[in-house]
Amino acid sequence: MSEAPEVTTADHVVGRADAPVTVLEYGDYECPYCRGAARDVHRLLDLYPDTIRFVFRNFPIPQLHPHAEQAAEAAEAAGAQRKFWEMYDLLLRQASPLDLDSLLSYAERLGLDIGRFRNEVIGNVYKATIERDVQEGIRNGVNATPKFYVNGMRIDGKLPLEGLVDAVENAIAAVSPRPD
Repeated sequence: MSEAPEVTTADHVVGRADAPVTVLEYGDYECPYCRGAARDVHRLLDLYPDTIRFVFRNFPIPQLHPHAEQAAEAAEAAGAQRKFWEMYDLLLRQASPLDLDSLLSYAERLGLDIGRFRNEVIGNVYKATIERDVQEGIRNGVNATPKFYVNGMRIDGKLPLEGLVDAVENAIAAVSPRPD
C-alpha cells in the first residue's frame, strides 16, 4: 500500500516553506526523463514562484544507470557544503557526464572543498541518506523515475510529465481565493 510522502527537515526544498503547492520528485540523475523533467520543473517554479515549493529525493536505479548512485552521493556531498541545488542543476543537464572526474570538476566549478567532496563521494558517506530516500519512495509506490507527487497525490502516466502541469495548475486553483 503506497502512502503520500511527507516533507521533512531532511529533504532538499526550494521555494517558500509556506507555499500552498508542494511538488515532490523522486529522481535519478542519470535518467534521461529526469533530465527533461528538470527543465519543466524550473519552468513551473518560474511561473509560480510564490505558489510552489519543490522537493527532490534520490531514487537511483543502478541496474539501469551505473553512475546514478555516485551522482546522488555527489549531490548530497555538495548539499553538505550548502550547494545542493547548484549541483542538482549541473548533474541534470542533458549532456552532463557523471563519472568521478566530471563530478570533481563540477565541485570545483561550485567552489566546494574538493578534498572533502572527493572523500565523501568515494567513501559513500551519504549511502544511508540515499537509501532512506529509496525506501521511502518504495513505500510511496515509486517504481520508476521521475515520479512526481503534487500535494501528496501521485502523478502517473506513460510520459514523465504527463499530467504534472495540469495537477499543479489544479492544485493552485484549489488553493487560490475565488472572486465573489
